[in-house]
Amino acid sequence: MRSRIIMSMLAGAILLASTLLGAGPAQAARPADVPAEFGTDWHDPVTAAPPVTGPGGRSCEVTVAEAQFKDFTPYEGTYTPPSGCGAGWSKVVLRLDGKVKGRQYDRLGYLHIGGVEVLRTSTPQPSPDGIEWSVEKDVTRYSDTLRAAQPVEMLIGNVVNDTYTGILDVKVTLTFYAGKATTAGAPAAKDIPDRVLTLHDGTLTTPRNSERIVAEVYATGSGGGCEEYWYLTVPDAAPYSCKATDGPYREVQIKVDGRLAGIAAPFPTVWTGGWSNPFLWYVIPGPRAFDIKPIEYDLTPFAGLLNDGRPHDVEVSVVGVPEGQSGWSTPVNVLVWQDAKRAHVTGGLTAHREGGLTNTSTYTPGSADEQHRLDTDGAHRLTVSGYVDTSHGRVTTTVARSLANTSVHRWTDGENTDGLTATWTDTETVTVDGRGPAGVTRTGRTYTMDGTTTLGAGDRLRTVLTLGDRETVTATSGGRRIAWSWLDDAYAGDATYTANVPRDQRHAVGTTSERYRLYGSAGCHDRSLVTVQGVLTEDRDRC
Repeated sequence: MRSRIIMSMLAGAILLASTLLGAGPAQAARPADVPAEFGTDWHDPVTAAPPVTGPGGRSCEVTVAEAQFKDFTPYEGTYTPPSGCGAGWSKVVLRLDGKVKGRQYDRLGYLHIGGVEVLRTSTPQPSPDGIEWSVEKDVTRYSDTLRAAQPVEMLIGNVVNDTYTGILDVKVTLTFYAGKATTAGAPAAKDIPDRVLTLHDGTLTTPRNSERIVAEVYATGSGGGCEEYWYLTVPDAAPYSCKATDGPYREVQIKVDGRLAGIAAPFPTVWTGGWSNPFLWYVIPGPRAFDIKPIEYDLTPFAGLLNDGRPHDVEVSVVGVPEGQSGWSTPVNVLVWQDAKRAHVTGGLTAHREGGLTNTSTYTPGSADEQHRLDTDGAHRLTVSGYVDTSHGRVTTTVARSLANTSVHRWTDGENTDGLTATWTDTETVTVDGRGPAGVTRTGRTYTMDGTTTLGAGDRLRTVLTLGDRETVTATSGGRRIAWSWLDDAYAGDATYTANVPRDQRHAVGTTSERYRLYGSAGCHDRSLVTVQGVLTEDRDRC
């Protein structure tokens, strides 16, 4: 029988480098400004992530979509390139502005331009009095798509009725900054692909002169079922509401013509109704919740094979999802850099080494004095190497990626206490040998989750939770470091309310905080936020 905690989690489920913007830096609120409990309104959503800045100078703005989402009908329109910014632009920034009031769950949405997914997002849960929020994202990498008129499709699936009254009112614009990619504050020209492709019936046909190929996958576990909380699933033998035959280990794989081409750990996104407690997320969402970053796979070792002018099968799958069960969305974009001086770039795959996938979950039964426990360990390695013969010589690319996951899940009979401590690591090394862009880029990603939800006396539900999103990147050339960055985005929350009563009887209290630190060769960003009962009490810039 499903527990009240898990039923609450599923009831709030979602049906379907960047920043959520809130108010500017605020002074710390006086204690008298903080109510004893949540009221009917609270601060608009805000995160500590850095803003997306423009390079300055002349700019042009284009409205891409403007719609009210109250059901599952997509918005359809047409994008037209700007006419006042010259033949090229140095940077393109997408901005979503939204507002909603009343009562509504969190919802998941997407924006496609010319079939290319340029934004995957989710929504905040509104106050009765209404909130507004904004998301900004650098979308310069999709410039190839944006150079011509394109069909637009956007959907944030929603349900509006007598109970759930929140209509999502959304406007999306693109701001184009005139100039060349060498303009200060703009992405470097080498980072902007020549082509942006999508799959057609699961196949990909690349230009025959492709010399670098990167796939990006906007992988999200959702759909109103247990895959929204995949990290809490247990094998069939364990007495828990959310089942998965092989336990909670998940891995997003991409294959080319049936051969494993890339592996990645999915980010454990927590949406704004997650962990049974919307009061954790009313002002500060969890990391990445409003701007879902795609997983990137460097497919350059396969370029020599893909450049034959024929369609090739490309498949994305998620390891660990029970057979026949839905709950994951994995749209794919493919970014291609071409050799401008050669019509056909040949090459080949020279090495493919896959380590065995480790996935063990050990269940320890509970008792009157001990909680049930599930210990999970998962790991996988893949190394792929290939070459292309370009106009500037032979270039060999080797991609080595290793994944690991450990978690301890504890719960009581009835699941009135339910907790998880988990760590995911995703380490990648890309080595390029040859004339031109030779060097080594090492990326280490670590995601953490440590939380407990307890339903106690008087149906008081308390959730204590910390989340971590960390990444280190180091690029070297000729043995010398040429660029580096260090990111640590840390969220912490503690919120309590009375469950199973009308909204105005919940008597909710909660404290949340986020500190986003980003240091590196590009500069420093270190901002921290604190909220109490929905009031922003601290907004501090430490750089």
